[in-house]
Amino acid sequence: MQSHLQKRSMGPAYLNAVNRLRIVKIQEVEEEGPTVKTFTFQDKLCGKANPGQFVMVWIPKVDEIPTSLSAITTNGLTSITIAKVGEATKALHQRKRDDILGIRGPYGNGFTLTKGKIMIVGGGTGLVPLKPLSEQLVKLSTELAFLLGAKTKDELLFLDRINQTLSKTKAEIVVTTEDGSHGLKGVTTDQAEQKLAKGKFDMIYSCGPEQMMHKMFLLAERYHTPLQVSLERIMRCAIGLCGSCVIGKLRVCKDGPVLTSEQLRMVKDEFGKFKRDFQGRKIAV
Repeated sequence: MQSHLQKRSMGPAYLNAVNRLRIVKIQEVEEEGPTVKTFTFQDKLCGKANPGQFVMVWIPKVDEIPTSLSAITTNGLTSITIAKVGEATKALHQRKRDDILGIRGPYGNGFTLTKGKIMIVGGGTGLVPLKPLSEQLVKLSTELAFLLGAKTKDELLFLDRINQTLSKTKAEIVVTTEDGSHGLKGVTTDQAEQKLAKGKFDMIYSCGPEQMMHKMFLLAERYHTPLQVSLERIMRCAIGLCGSCVIGKLRVCKDGPVLTSEQLRMVKDEFGKFKRDFQGRKIAV
């Protein structure tokens, strides 16, 4: 299912608008956990994005980083949810309401919506693109199993909002934490394997640590179930030129960040095994 943005994506006016840096003002900052914050701003182009697409966020005088959208609304009110993991994200976490950011995008391919019996599997900040995805899927009257996990209770994201969203359809939510501080003790992939062994699903969507998504790929192949995952790589240009996000013959910024089972088979020698650092060297995932 394509958005109006995707249908217009080859037009020069659209490309100019998307690639132009827009200055936005932070309207709200919300603490989601010990190291995670959500920043909300107004942007018309982001308001028309598909779940799974990403934007480049410029922190003035610091750096520009890629991130998925955690909230997409038709009136342009948009959110990004960021974990504090490095210099740029630390600087972003210091930003307050009414501070400014630069935005480019949205870029890349988002999730393709599917009707039927659906499984969503997310871990940690991988839940960021899955939250707006679930909001779109409930409109299709699908049957959803949402499996979300984290290391500890404090790191679980969006649980209340996901519960509220999925209350509008036939859905099951399964929560796991590695330390057992909330929900079931363990990891989401174990729960996914149990469910796949019991019944057929029409689609699996997943985002989170790459080793988790790799395990979901192996499970999807074993149980002959189509899969879409949102992949994370270093992205500098976001328009397919610099090559920093290459995996196999694919460019994550252009061919992804959402990749299908067919695409993952093309890069199975790299997916779940290694990625490249800022100098282009291979490092273990």
